[in-house]
Amino acid sequence: MTDASIDAQFPITERNRVRREHFRGGYEKEAVYAVLDAAPLCHVGYVIDGAPYVTPTMHWRQGNRLYWHGSSASRFLRAAQDMPVCLTASMMDGYVMARSAYNHSVNYRSVMTFGTARKIESETEATEALRLFVEGVFPGRWDSLRPMTSQELKATTVLSMEIESASVKIRTGGPGDPEEHEVPVWAGVIPMKTTLDKAEPAEELPPGCALPDYLADLIASGRLR
Repeated sequence: MTDASIDAQFPITERNRVRREHFRGGYEKEAVYAVLDAAPLCHVGYVIDGAPYVTPTMHWRQGNRLYWHGSSASRFLRAAQDMPVCLTASMMDGYVMARSAYNHSVNYRSVMTFGTARKIESETEATEALRLFVEGVFPGRWDSLRPMTSQELKATTVLSMEIESASVKIRTGGPGDPEEHEVPVWAGVIPMKTTLDKAEPAEELPPGCALPDYLADLIASGRLR
């Protein structure tokens, strides 16, 4: 294995090794990043006072670093600082209908990442991280918003995590029961998609405040991230 190929994938450890159906797994950084960037939601796992907790939140990525944020009053975010965490993200792409209940499955993309959560202490750095978050989801929106206040920044905690190890697992294709093709039961894939729908304006909008083109274009594209 060359140095370039080693650098292109995460190290395989006992923690991130894909064991079951390992042929669907991988450790390539670009494959991991692709799922992280496509998924609108992640789940962050912590161990606090000896008990496990998993919290759903939105995330964003810059290079090999992940970010998420929440209320400064959150005990999960306060406890997570400098703590090893596991952040996962997944997308369901379809129901796989087989000829037996046992062979039913789903098509999916999922990642599991590991690292140490760090709080961003600098208000300037936190503001820039939040700007990248908003712009990553809604390109062109940040500059149209009023600036964040100092109090809002104090009320917001931004955590980041350098990805130390990770794995990706993906299933595609139809049912894995070709030997049962003569069984008279419909089999195949029912695709699943998550899309953006028609915008619903707030009741308090000033007259003439129309949906901006960049949001209309985003909805029309169906792109989640």
